[in-house]
Amino acid sequence: MTDPRLTPLAAALPATVPFVGPETQERQRGASFRARLGANESVFGPSPRAIQAMADAAAEAWMYPDPESFDLRTALSRHLGVGMGNLVMGAGIDGLLGSLVRLTVAPGDAVVTSDGAYPTFNYHVAGYGGTLHKVPYRDDHEDPDALIARAHDTGAKLIYLSNPDNPMGSWHDADRIARMIEEVPQGCLLVLDEAYLECAPEGTAPPLDPEDTRVVRMRTFSKAYGLAGIRMGYAIGQPDLIAAFGRVRNHFGLSRVSQAGALAALRDQTYLAETVSRIAAARDRIARIGQQNGLTPLPSAANFVALDTGSGDRTRNLLNALTARGIFTRMPGVAPLDRCIRISCGSEDDLDLLADTLPKALTDF
Repeated sequence: MTDPRLTPLAAALPATVPFVGPETQERQRGASFRARLGANESVFGPSPRAIQAMADAAAEAWMYPDPESFDLRTALSRHLGVGMGNLVMGAGIDGLLGSLVRLTVAPGDAVVTSDGAYPTFNYHVAGYGGTLHKVPYRDDHEDPDALIARAHDTGAKLIYLSNPDNPMGSWHDADRIARMIEEVPQGCLLVLDEAYLECAPEGTAPPLDPEDTRVVRMRTFSKAYGLAGIRMGYAIGQPDLIAAFGRVRNHFGLSRVSQAGALAALRDQTYLAETVSRIAAARDRIARIGQQNGLTPLPSAANFVALDTGSGDRTRNLLNALTARGIFTRMPGVAPLDRCIRISCGSEDDLDLLADTLPKALTDF
C-alpha cells in the first residue's frame, strides 16, 4: 500500500537503487567475493598521505565539517587554474547530479542522454519528474551528434555525456567535445561527466573555460584517486550556476574526514601518477586474459575493460558463472551494449584469479 502522505510523483516511483551493490550480493550468496572487479573502484587504494590525513581527522569528527570546503576548494582552484567561485563540492558526482537536476529540471522538462549510459543520472531525472529522451550509442561510443539533435528536437534542459564513457570505456578527443559544446542549444546545459579523466590519454578533455555557460564539468576522487568510499566530487562551471548549488545542496554533507582525505590525495600527484600507470597495466592484462579466452576487449580510457562475449545472453550467463565462483563483475543493461562484460582493474592477485577462473566459468553454461 502506498503511503498517502507521499507526493503523487514520489508515489509513482519505484523504491530502488540504480545498482545492486556487491555487499547485497554477498549477503544473498552467504559468502564474500574473492575478487571485487565490478564497481570501478581503485583496488590500489588512496595515497598513504590521504589515509594518514583521514586518520588524523577522525579525532575531530565530533565537529561539523566546513560547509564551504574552503581548504579543498582553494587547493583545487590552484591545481586547475580556475576561481574559487567556479567550484562546488558534492557527495560524489552522484550527489552533484541530484542537485543539478533539482535546480534545472521541472516536472515534464526534457532531458537527453544515451541509452545505456550512467543510470544514476536517469534516477535523478525521474525523481524530479523530468522526461528522459535517449539516443543509441554509435560504434560503442556515446554519439554527440545524436545527443545535440535530440536536444534541439525536444527543447531539452540538460544533455548528459560522460567522457571517458561508462560502461564501455570509450572516449572522444578534446576537439570533438569542444565542438559539441559549441553546438549546445540555447537554454540547454551539457553535463560533462569526467569521472574517469585521470585514466584517459592526453588530449581527451578540452581546456577548462569556467565562464562558459553551456557546460558544467563534473569530476571525482572516487576513481583514480582511490577514494570512492568518502563520496567526494566536484563541479566546475560558470559562477552563477555554481552559486545556485547553494540553494539546494546539503551544506554539511561532506565530513571532515572526507575533506581531509581528498585534500591530501590532491596534494600527492606522484602517487596519482603511479596509480594511473597501474591502471593502464591492469587494462592491458584484462584485455589479454579476455583474448586468451575468445573474448574481444574494447579499447578503454577508464579503469575497466569491456570484454565482448558476442551476445547479451552469453554475457548474462558468464556474469552469473563468475559470481557463483566468487568474482564480482557487472555488465551493461541495454542491448547491444549488453554483449559485453565489464571488468574493473584489479591487483595482480585479482587478475591471477580472473585468469584462472574465467575459462572455468565459460564452461559452466
